[in-house]
Amino acid sequence: MPTLLLVRHGRSTANTAGLLAGWTPGVALDERGAAQAAALPDRLAGIELAAAVSSPLQRCQETLAPLLAARPGLAPHTEDRIGECDYGDWSGRKLAELLDEPLMEVVQQHPSAAAFPGGESMRAMAARAGEAVREWNERIEREHGADATYVMCSHGDIIKALVADALGLHLDLFQRIAVEPCSVTVIRYTRVRPFLIRLGDTGDFASLLPRPAPADQAPDGEATVGGGAGAP
Repeated sequence: MPTLLLVRHGRSTANTAGLLAGWTPGVALDERGAAQAAALPDRLAGIELAAAVSSPLQRCQETLAPLLAARPGLAPHTEDRIGECDYGDWSGRKLAELLDEPLMEVVQQHPSAAAFPGGESMRAMAARAGEAVREWNERIEREHGADATYVMCSHGDIIKALVADALGLHLDLFQRIAVEPCSVTVIRYTRVRPFLIRLGDTGDFASLLPRPAPADQAPDGEATVGGGAGAP
C-alpha cells in the first residue's frame, strides 16, 4: 500500500495571534508560514509524488501552492474530510481564554468524549480523517501502484489523530503527540499494519531551545488545541 506524507500547514495568522481557527474563513499563512511553504519543494526534492491532497481551508491550500508550482504535473485534490476539527462556538476564540472552559479538561484528558458546542466531537473528527486516508490509499494504489507516495496537507489535530490510529493508540492518548507547522509526518501503510516513519519532521530544532512562552502555549503538561505556532 502507499506511503503517505502528512504535512501540517505552515504557520498561520491565527497561530501567531493565539486563536483557535477551526473552519474560520480567511485564515492565511503569516510571513513565516509562507517561507515554510516556499521551502517545502526543496525538502521533498527527489521524492516522486503520485498526488497532492489538501484540506479545503486556505492555510493548507497556500502551503501546497509552491509544491504544485514546482511540479506542474502533480495532480492536486481537495478533501473535505481532512479539514480541521469543527470547534463550533470555540472557533476564532483566544486559546488563553479557552483554558478556563470546563470542556478543556475533557479535551486534554478524555478527548474521545469531547464534543465542541455547535461543532463536532473529536471522535467524529478522527473517524472521518481515518476513513479519508484509507480511501485515498486504495485510490492511489489502484491508480499508481502499491509503492506510490503521495502528500496530504492537513491540520494539527487531524494529523495527531492519524498518527494515533497508525500506532494503535486510543484517541485519549493523542494529546501526547505534537506536530509543528509545516512539519512532515510519514506513514507507510501495508496490508496488515502501518509504520510510522517520521513524526513532525521540520529539520529545525529551534523549538527545543528555551524561549518566552508564546501566546497560544498551554499550561505545562497540556496540549495546545489545534497544534500551536511552533518555533519562532
